[in-house]
Amino acid sequence: MQRYLLRRVIFSLFAIWATITLTFIFMRALPGDPITTMVGNEGDPSTIEGIKARLGLDQPVPIQYLYYLRAMTTLDLGDSIYLRLPVVDQILAALPRSLSLAFISFLVAVIIGIPAGIISATRRYSIWDHGATLAAFLGLAMPSFWLGIVLILIIGVQFNLLPVFGYVALRDSSGIHFWPWFSHLILPALATGTGSAAILARQTRSAMLETLSQDYIRTAYAKGLRERVVIWRHAFRNSLIPVITVMGIILALLLNGIVITENVFAIKGLGRLLVDSILGRDYPIVQGVILMTAVLFIFANLFVDVLYAFINPRIRYES
Repeated sequence: MQRYLLRRVIFSLFAIWATITLTFIFMRALPGDPITTMVGNEGDPSTIEGIKARLGLDQPVPIQYLYYLRAMTTLDLGDSIYLRLPVVDQILAALPRSLSLAFISFLVAVIIGIPAGIISATRRYSIWDHGATLAAFLGLAMPSFWLGIVLILIIGVQFNLLPVFGYVALRDSSGIHFWPWFSHLILPALATGTGSAAILARQTRSAMLETLSQDYIRTAYAKGLRERVVIWRHAFRNSLIPVITVMGIILALLLNGIVITENVFAIKGLGRLLVDSILGRDYPIVQGVILMTAVLFIFANLFVDVLYAFINPRIRYES
């Protein structure tokens, strides 16, 4: 078990280093530079050289890379080129918004997707199965930004049931504001989580159908066990490995792929910060945001790998 976890941790650290390196290389390979964006093509040469020296861009690229790696060891992400504020502060200001949206979207996917997949598998070829399949196809076919706009127009504008723009912090100096926080996230979470719920429902159905066809399931029914016990204790538990794999992928994608939803619902999270920084060639913010999202992605997958070892004892013994 310890060797298995150690291998996964080492692989995760290597993946983080590769992400840092590739981000550094790709940002410098993009056409243009932050200095030109800042002062224009007609800027004073002495001013341009002074800005380059201040930002460390006058050094050769390998030297810049070594400086960047040294800064990463102390978690120093530098300052924004334009705002001249610490990158860490800007990421920490945007991170709770993205995490909140990703978490609620993930709950939507799990709450809708897993029961739909189980019902579809246990009532195969029934009206419930066909209805769940149709709903899954519709969920996959609808783009999240289009569904978000529809939800805004119907639920927010037509019926005025929920707020449609912005974000409210869960907790501040005046206390905890659960409903304002949650109500602002319901519509964007539905827009983002519906497609993920469809994917999870299809995967759950497929895994459950394979498990339900096994001999030990027929034996459990022959012994007179109640259907609920057979489904939950025997079938669903032994179908969890592929389902958890998809759940880990969905969670990681939600953490990294909610840029459009944040823009539709005017939530200033990591996705919106990243897009604005890429357009402005703000290297420190881009590198910091990508590093943060990569760390979240990698450790989400590491958590899934750890769950494998607990769900399936054979993984512990074989490792």
